[in-house]
Amino acid sequence: DNSGAAALLASRLLELSAGQPFAALALVFLVTALLSVVATNNVAAVLAFPIAVSSAQTLGVDLLPFAITIMIAASASFATPIGYQTNLMVYNAGNYRFTDFLRVGLPLTVVVGALTVGLVPWIWPF
Repeated sequence: DNSGAAALLASRLLELSAGQPFAALALVFLVTALLSVVATNNVAAVLAFPIAVSSAQTLGVDLLPFAITIMIAASASFATPIGYQTNLMVYNAGNYRFTDFLRVGLPLTVVVGALTVGLVPWIWPF
């Protein structure tokens, strides 16, 4: 946040969303979910939160829907075994392959994302 990276990423995110809060929310989910694929859910949430704060401030909307979306997206790390500790435990114990997580986890992440972006603004309005 102090380096200005969050504001830069938020401005790029808002360009992609054309200033629409729903689209920005979907992109925040996507960024957070992608971060949770390559890092832990805690790291994903910590990195995505300043981007969400800057996005909400620029749009002039409430931060709460963005914060809730980050919490859900960071926890929706189903696509890889490295995204969450229990995924890694099941990966080893069940002799799963990396592609097994992609095949099942990626569609599940898409479903969770669609439900999140659809329901969060309805429950916690912008």
